[in-house]
Amino acid sequence: MASGMATASYELRFDSGRICLDLTATTHPEERLDSADRLRGWVVASGLVPAGTPLTGVDATWLLGFQELRGHIAQLVRGELDGRPADSALARVNAVALAAPPAPWAVRADDGSLRRGLHTPPNCAELVSVVARDVLDLLTDPPARASLRQCEGDNCPIVYLDTSRGRRRRWCSSEVCGNRERVARHRRRAALARA
Repeated sequence: MASGMATASYELRFDSGRICLDLTATTHPEERLDSADRLRGWVVASGLVPAGTPLTGVDATWLLGFQELRGHIAQLVRGELDGRPADSALARVNAVALAAPPAPWAVRADDGSLRRGLHTPPNCAELVSVVARDVLDLLTDPPARASLRQCEGDNCPIVYLDTSRGRRRRWCSSEVCGNRERVARHRRRAALARA
């Protein structure tokens, strides 16, 4: 997976630990999948398809498919974390997961090494199926599910997979929410010292 992707007007984050959680993070702090071009960028940067895969036909229906799945995943994951099962979201994710994922194959690169490729260009149903299967794998794997955490950042809705040593990670990103918390703590201490 990519570590991040920046453009002039928005940044996509890939630090949640799973592709399904990275998809849900595309709504914070603002909508980041609001065009076919941005969706195409997310699909490639997330590692959902190998680099260089032609993505033809990415349009508003693809965008709607990913946004709908994102909403169901968010409901499902938050419901599991809060102890409020979201069975209607689970039914939708299960249905989306039924589509066959794109068939991978190995291709020889110019340097002679093997790299991952796809037998045919993927369609939207195949790609959303891969993401749906990822959340189902996550939630049905007890150790992985036990590592799910809600970011402790002020008003941050991002859920991430805590794979840190000691399982003490507090924020979705130390550079984003963690830094905000440290700055706020410093300001509080400085205000108390002045008072």
